[in-house]
Amino acid sequence: MMGFRLLGRFTAKQGAEARNVPKGYLAVYVGEAQKKRFVVPISYLKSPSFQNLLSQAEEEFRFDHPMGGLTIPCTENAFIDVTRSLNSL
Repeated sequence: MMGFRLLGRFTAKQGAEARNVPKGYLAVYVGEAQKKRFVVPISYLKSPSFQNLLSQAEEEFRFDHPMGGLTIPCTENAFIDVTRSLNSL
């Protein structure tokens, strides 16, 4: 079982050193007013609940993500709830 590891969350304006993503992980931006950067395992991409978040991002942003990376249009708390549920699998 892969445990949930939130490697970090950063405000979108932090420097390039904070933008490094370890192999096997994906950086996403989440939030409403201020976006926060989360680094999550790529294994989450197989999860129906995470795929639902990706569908929301596709509907809202298409390929024009304002942060320059994958932006998920949900609250930070909703995102944490989804990733927390993935951890319990």
